[in-house]
Amino acid sequence: MSGPSTDAPRRGRGVGGRPRIEDVAAAAGTTAITVSRALRQPDKVAPETRQRILAAVEALGYIPNLSASALASRRSGIMALVVPTIANSVFAETVDGFSEVAGRAGFQILLGQGTYSAEAEHRLLTALAGRQPDALARIGIVRHDETRALLRRTRIPMAETWDLTDEPIDLVVGFSNRDAGHAMTRHLIRRGRRSIAYIGSDDDRAAARRRGYADALEEAGLHPAAPDIRVREITYGAGRRALRALLQLAPEADAAFCANDVLAVGALLECRKMGLAVPDRLAVAGLGDFEIAQELTPALTTVRIPSHRIGAHAAELLLARIAGETIDRRVVDLGFEIVERESA
Repeated sequence: MSGPSTDAPRRGRGVGGRPRIEDVAAAAGTTAITVSRALRQPDKVAPETRQRILAAVEALGYIPNLSASALASRRSGIMALVVPTIANSVFAETVDGFSEVAGRAGFQILLGQGTYSAEAEHRLLTALAGRQPDALARIGIVRHDETRALLRRTRIPMAETWDLTDEPIDLVVGFSNRDAGHAMTRHLIRRGRRSIAYIGSDDDRAAARRRGYADALEEAGLHPAAPDIRVREITYGAGRRALRALLQLAPEADAAFCANDVLAVGALLECRKMGLAVPDRLAVAGLGDFEIAQELTPALTTVRIPSHRIGAHAAELLLARIAGETIDRRVVDLGFEIVERESA
């Protein structure tokens, strides 16, 4: 046989003219069962037969019906990951680590943007759960009671990440945001700063970092340099505007702790534009240790988060759950590290 014939099967194609598995079988001179086995378990089909099937698949443009396979195996082959935003690179390394581990195990990743709205995320997670992925992961802790109850009822393996809780829905892999904020503020105090301000957003993780900041100031007998500077979006521009607002409220401030590196980079850029010497006049610190942090002048002092490892480890635990293994450690704290550079 010189190659698969595509003429005869074309008359029997399915809805919309799409080729069916029976068309591939006819073109390859075999059965639909053998085609299915060749695509799902290629090592169980003779090499010559497998090559004929793959040639027919390519010639016909056949796409396997994953829904049918899922019904047969009771597995979807999909792991869903919900992130608060895809507007910037804050969570890119976590997504990458999660995807690498899940991909090596043969899973496809369904990425959802939950935003910072509890109601919008409830709708998203409800829709995802209704599609029965083999596992779910989320950046952050699910705080909404109705959503938590829903996810527990589904019994879908679930990993919450980028934070810690003693009562995860299933598993949690992350670090203490409160402790990270406390440690960075303590670092600024040790460096001689006494009028320290906070710049951050309103999400749960930023709020925990703010609590750590406030606790560290109280322990040192200090007061915030200004009321918290809150931003509605996490962008460089928002960081620049927040820095200007801070200096209007507290021109004597000598340090700014930004809840993430995106805002800190924006603050540094605005300091440069305004001609403020960093760190002599104003120290600036962030959280995340993104690639740009060490490329700036001055390089950014920040909190290093094991972002890639968080995603990878969450995927590993979920794969173990899918395989029916018992997980002894449901709360995994991967910690953080203060990275001291020129900005503070």
